[in-house]
Amino acid sequence: MMKSILISILLLVTTTTFAQEFALKTNVAYWATTTLNLGAEIAIGHKMTIDLTGQYNPFKFGNNKKITHWAIQPGWRYWTYQQFAGHFFGIHTHYGKYNGGLKKYRYDGWFAGAGISYGYQWIIGKRWNLETELGIGYAYLDFDKYLRNKCGKFISSGHKNYFGPTKLSISFMYFFQINRSRLITRIHNHAENIHPLMN
Repeated sequence: MMKSILISILLLVTTTTFAQEFALKTNVAYWATTTLNLGAEIAIGHKMTIDLTGQYNPFKFGNNKKITHWAIQPGWRYWTYQQFAGHFFGIHTHYGKYNGGLKKYRYDGWFAGAGISYGYQWIIGKRWNLETELGIGYAYLDFDKYLRNKCGKFISSGHKNYFGPTKLSISFMYFFQINRSRLITRIHNHAENIHPLMN
């Protein structure tokens, strides 16, 4: 399944020669939890972008502790000034499967849902951005519950309605498409118009 996620992200990138700009990104907040991740974001208008991220965690720890999962999270963003710079608001959906637990029980199941988000991007280089984003929303979780030990005893099946944080991003982005210099110039001119006394 992770192969399918990566193929989807690459197809999103390679079918966008019409787009003003596109970038690949990785979320260091997810890397901190040992979760591999890759994303792509593409401009579809002066103030709109679409975003797709995939994540995968295959790792196991001692005593059968693990947070193994895969997930995809597509989204749409509206920028208050210009795509890939400053404030943005977004909507996203998510779907994935998980099999893990760190305490007494292990949960094996799937989830799906949607949410809203707010974020900000800083231009830190000609081809680099830094992004932060926080999202909240809903997820439906369906699972089988087991004792956490290896081949643990089946306990029950169940589901849960989750409301809360659904997205946390501290990401570095690398841009491939043209018009990057023009974007930086527009942002610089916009800042001068906002702060004329600083000129």
